[in-house]
Amino acid sequence: MSRRQLPGYEDISESYPRYQCIHFGGFLRGPPAGILEGWRDGRVKLVLSPEILDEYQRVAAELETQSPGIDLSALFELLVVAAEMHHAEPLSEVVCIDPDDDKFLACALASSAYLIVSGDKHLLQVAGYREIEILKPRTFIEKYLVD
Repeated sequence: MSRRQLPGYEDISESYPRYQCIHFGGFLRGPPAGILEGWRDGRVKLVLSPEILDEYQRVAAELETQSPGIDLSALFELLVVAAEMHHAEPLSEVVCIDPDDDKFLACALASSAYLIVSGDKHLLQVAGYREIEILKPRTFIEKYLVD
């Protein structure tokens, strides 16, 4: 399958050369590593809100506690420096069964993103909300990142 070009992506590899050496295959394997490597290589644009970053940091702290050899600090330093940050207003209505997942939709709307990559079953159930495509990581890779 040929790779489809993602509209609106930006190449971060030259802007942040010290991060080119980050390899995500150690702790993160499979589709999550492939997506982060696509971002590192400028093939994927990553947008975040402060609420999403807070959730990622909370989950990372739990992972680091469960597996003391894991250190995700370099990844978070890169996220803060290179991700496109948007302050997203909360949605006017609850969309997901888990209202905490609405922050991902709000961020997509605030950033004009047309796609969310997630394995979260509640987000996947609302695919198409306001024309936002929601794909599982493997499906995203197959559709957009496979050469």
